[in-house]
Amino acid sequence: MKLLGLVSNQQPKHRYKKAAQARLDIPNRLDRQFDVAVPHQVWVGDITYIWSGSRWAYLAVVLDLFSRKPIGWALSLSPDSDLVKKALMMAYESRGRPKGVMFHSDQGCQYTSLSFRQALWRYQMTQSMSRRGNCWDNSPMERFFRSLKTEWIPEIGYPSFNEAKQGIIDYILGYYNPFRPHTHNGGLAPDRAEKRYWETQRAVAKNT
Repeated sequence: MKLLGLVSNQQPKHRYKKAAQARLDIPNRLDRQFDVAVPHQVWVGDITYIWSGSRWAYLAVVLDLFSRKPIGWALSLSPDSDLVKKALMMAYESRGRPKGVMFHSDQGCQYTSLSFRQALWRYQMTQSMSRRGNCWDNSPMERFFRSLKTEWIPEIGYPSFNEAKQGIIDYILGYYNPFRPHTHNGGLAPDRAEKRYWETQRAVAKNT
């Protein structure tokens, strides 16, 4: 490499800010009960990072646990509370503003912030949080990010923020939701699993 004038160009390491203390006021209400019987009952959220040209971009996603369907997301250069609020708002609006949803996440400072908790209060949602340092308490969200990064995102990341944003949209709307089979759904993609549920509900209502 020295003879050819080549230099190593690697992505820098990434570190998150850690919560200063455990959140005793926000219990783990979900308690790993990941099998949810109906849509709009339990949502989970988390943040990951993606290389976007010259710096990290941060992706916040909200999943509906019923079908493991991503229903809200936002990408930003700042991993702040505004990022997770945008993802939550997208989920809330796209699902028809449901009431009584439980929202589960880790103890990241974005999710414990006053502004995010106020957003949950406005949407009439109940907050649940993983135990400190226990990623298994939010494993469906971790599994989605693993799929995204291993199946779709280039190993060296994206050349720019805009390309990263479009790549995420293409994955979620163009592949994951309509086509990607999911073991939790009996081999059905999230969109198909939800369609089957609503068709069954209509058939039951019609017969009764």
